[in-house]
Amino acid sequence: MKRIIKKAVSPLRFLLYDSRGTGILLIICTVVSLFLSNIFIGDWYRGLWNHEMEVFSVLHLPQSFGHWINDFLMAFFFLLAGMEIKRELLAGELSTFKKAVLPFGAALGGMIVPALIFLLINKGSAFTSGWGIPTATDIAFSIGVASLFGKRIPVELKILLMALAIIDDLGAIVVIALFYGGKIHVGFLIGAAVVYTLLWVLNIRKVKFGALHIVFSFVLWYFMFNSGIEAGITGVLVAFALPIKDLAKVEKIIHKPVNFAIIPLFALANTSLLISGNLSDTIHSTIATGVMAGLVIGKPVGIFLFSRLLVLMKVAHLPRNVNWQQIFFMGSLAGIGFTMSIFTTSLAFKAEASKDIAKLAILAGVLISIIVSSLIFVLMNRVRIDITAPQTTVAPDKQPELALG
Repeated sequence: MKRIIKKAVSPLRFLLYDSRGTGILLIICTVVSLFLSNIFIGDWYRGLWNHEMEVFSVLHLPQSFGHWINDFLMAFFFLLAGMEIKRELLAGELSTFKKAVLPFGAALGGMIVPALIFLLINKGSAFTSGWGIPTATDIAFSIGVASLFGKRIPVELKILLMALAIIDDLGAIVVIALFYGGKIHVGFLIGAAVVYTLLWVLNIRKVKFGALHIVFSFVLWYFMFNSGIEAGITGVLVAFALPIKDLAKVEKIIHKPVNFAIIPLFALANTSLLISGNLSDTIHSTIATGVMAGLVIGKPVGIFLFSRLLVLMKVAHLPRNVNWQQIFFMGSLAGIGFTMSIFTTSLAFKAEASKDIAKLAILAGVLISIIVSSLIFVLMNRVRIDITAPQTTVAPDKQPELALG
């Protein structure tokens, strides 16, 4: 069994390989979407994502292109995230208490502090439901930005950031499932439970991944969509029910479509925002202030404080080649909460105006987090020797000969 798990596991294989490209593509899609939304075709472009088709209503399916992206295509994103979580829990950076305690604790701090900051700023308002928005970290985007800093970022720090972001995703999934679902329809929920049981039967009987898994997965998504629970969670459920030996095969099929088609489409659809002349009023709203403060301040502070506490209590220890300056730098990178933050926004508020304010705040938070991370990186490397630089040693029998006369 261990041999199978190890064969399916390759830490950072996909994330580090695709992270730069995915991050750059997200930036391009966001800029293009904002541009198209605010020129003469802006009304048409924004309406493109929200145009509803009645035929889908009859079939109890998503009614607009935007909803198809958020409710159906994003289930594949959650499937990819779910497989990453399962793999790390079984044989990766989260497979033992010793390995998992620091990223779990750091992720917890990186969720609790931003949520508290948002709630404090929005106390007594009608916007407290947005507390989950600044709790998320975008895996591909944050790892991609970290990769742009080059070899001065230890591999151990990137692995810690990846583990933290994976746990963050798991936390966001739990938050969405528990706090951002709709009215529960028991009949569809029972149907989902039955189909999910069948998926686990296939796993237990070691049936090779194939048509049955695919059919059951789509039926499960349909029941989940109509049950009142966020449909995207289906991807995580399916990932957990897949045999470990099939993870690599499924991931190989979907990781490029997810990273280079689905997430960019998600960015295009969810950043089609009209930037009004009252941008200053928008940014100074309590929603925007709570989101930006949560991401830019809450993330690094929460991650740093909880990590420091665990190490002081001798429950955890810092990875090799990683120091406290780098932990704070990592916390600042974790403030890049693009995909999951925007996804949570679509569930947290009903009013489109509130959603637009939160999304603009998320984009501003991403930009500020990148700038702050860059400044921290410059400052910490002024006084720090690059401990990741390879040291060249010459074997005694390979000493260079001296050239004599």
